[in-house]
Amino acid sequence: MKFQRQRREEVSVNLTPLIDVVFLLLIFFMVSTTFTKESHLEIDLPESSEEPSTEVEPQTIEVVISADGNYSVNEKPLVNTQAETLRLAIKEFITTEGELPPLVITADAKTPHQSVVTAMDISGQLGFEKLSITTTQASE
Repeated sequence: MKFQRQRREEVSVNLTPLIDVVFLLLIFFMVSTTFTKESHLEIDLPESSEEPSTEVEPQTIEVVISADGNYSVNEKPLVNTQAETLRLAIKEFITTEGELPPLVITADAKTPHQSVVTAMDISGQLGFEKLSITTTQASE
């Protein structure tokens, strides 16, 4: 006797719905993600009882020091906190051979004292004569 073999259905997985879901997730994440990169350091300025100066120098070099001791020179963050890196970054912004522009140090109130002293020391070594430290007006 000859028996007929039953045909087996070919087993397969339909990937089309899976691919549709992956593309929908991709679109969702692309739309909901923000691509902003802020290069400013968040700082909380210390307070001073002196009246603020209204004098504004046209060309100044601003060194910003964050609470954890990271430096930024004229809104360009530095790659590390070493003194030589800060020195080279400040030298890049010195454009004239004669009188050096004023240097403004803006440090967070919780910045380690050593970071501020390092910035002041480097400014002195580079020959800056006009040095100021930014503060906020004390509330009464």
